[in-house]
Amino acid sequence: MTQQNVTVQLMDTTLRDGEQTQAVSFSPAEKVSIAKALLQKLKVDRIEVASARVSEGEKDAVTKLNSWATAEGLVERIEVLGFVDHTLSVDWITDTGGKVLNLLTKGSLKHCREQLGKTLDQHLVDVKQTIEYAQQQGLIVNIYLEDWSNGYKDSPEYIYEMLTKLQDSGIEHFMLPDTLGVMSPDEVFASLTDMIGRFPSLQFDFHPHNDYGLATANAMYAVKAGVSSIHCTMNCLGERAGNASLTEVAVVLQDKLGKTVNIDESEIHNLSQLVENFSGKRVADNTPIVGADVFTQTSGIHADGDKKGGLYISALTPERFARSRSYALGKMSGKASLAKNLEAMDIELDDDQQKKLLQRIVRLGDQKASISADDLPFIIADLLERNDYNYVELLNCSINSGLDLQSTVSIRVRVNDKIYKTSGSGNGGFDAFIGAMKKVLDEEHFRFPELLDYQLRIPPGGQTSALTECSITWLDDGNQFSTRGVNANQVLAGIAATIRMINLQMHK
Repeated sequence: MTQQNVTVQLMDTTLRDGEQTQAVSFSPAEKVSIAKALLQKLKVDRIEVASARVSEGEKDAVTKLNSWATAEGLVERIEVLGFVDHTLSVDWITDTGGKVLNLLTKGSLKHCREQLGKTLDQHLVDVKQTIEYAQQQGLIVNIYLEDWSNGYKDSPEYIYEMLTKLQDSGIEHFMLPDTLGVMSPDEVFASLTDMIGRFPSLQFDFHPHNDYGLATANAMYAVKAGVSSIHCTMNCLGERAGNASLTEVAVVLQDKLGKTVNIDESEIHNLSQLVENFSGKRVADNTPIVGADVFTQTSGIHADGDKKGGLYISALTPERFARSRSYALGKMSGKASLAKNLEAMDIELDDDQQKKLLQRIVRLGDQKASISADDLPFIIADLLERNDYNYVELLNCSINSGLDLQSTVSIRVRVNDKIYKTSGSGNGGFDAFIGAMKKVLDEEHFRFPELLDYQLRIPPGGQTSALTECSITWLDDGNQFSTRGVNANQVLAGIAATIRMINLQMHK
């Protein structure tokens, strides 16, 4: 029996289950910062923030968090994992000012028998003892059925008996984990439909893991079966392959099932970056919704379709997540990609200039240069400065440099209709290139002007892969002039500026 038209709760367990990610450990200050952002900015329904009795640092963080949450009226939305240990976990939680215990019980016959060495009835005696003590201390109690997915597959009668004997114990949420991430969407739907049908009065949560890459799909099918609470983490943090992505689950439930979730989508990207920074686990550039590249169109055909009618725009608009769309520049760029970037920068070029600019961008893309919108002004300035003199053309250039070693260069260059091959050495790659070019141009009776100034810069906020602009000021017969070169390689940018100077001088 599938529930319809319900708001689906999202319980974020980044700070508990997500912290089981290899090499991830949040400091108390980081944990409090993430928790506050999850509740107040992202507006997640509930958060699970720790495991009881882990460490004094953990206890200090949870205490600070609960103190803040109590003042804000949010403390019942903060949950802590506890164990079947009668008073120990409960006392730890109450000492921190907490109000919710998520009690970890054995959800499979195999775990109960082999890990605890007990029968179900023996285990339930201990479980009920802990529940009763927690409730006497004023705690809300939820129950995890650890390894439920395997327990349901291998010993369903164990599950049914366990819930039958616990259903009147005042438990708020029965939380069903796919602990090892082994279920398929069809298995999730069938098993949860059965559970809800057998125990219609109980509130079930589903807790998926992503070992088969099916966590988001499994969350979707759990909701289709009637579950109204899903457990997730930011950035898929979690043990092994991680947990279900809160971002993906929230968007899929709304867009594909028409469900309501309470989160503020405009804060998703900020939260993702916060967790990325604190966890040290980088989000892949192509991660749905939050990845650096997911709102970037690379193909010129796609940019053309967007320009003519929004043909490549879906419900996943960047504006929905407080982000913006961009159009990549590289070897696959077309006129529309370039036009979109020029429009965003409020730059106007005539058709011939746009054609030449696009040719330059494609050529740079073939060299695997990373071209960003910030690089574009450099390329445009370089293009507009050109006079297209072509007396000298550098055909090939190989530079070798080493620590405490003199640099060497080998070049092949065309001067008018003659091809020269030569080499040079010097104090750095640029100096070696000048030496080689002087050998070539001596035969042409060319006199090098004096170099007065040599400046390099990259775009503001540029990356190490950004294009480099080199501007060189020369002095010739008392007259100063400057030439510019643009390349991802700093030395080659200087070489380009020098080749331009030579062409200008030869034109004179």
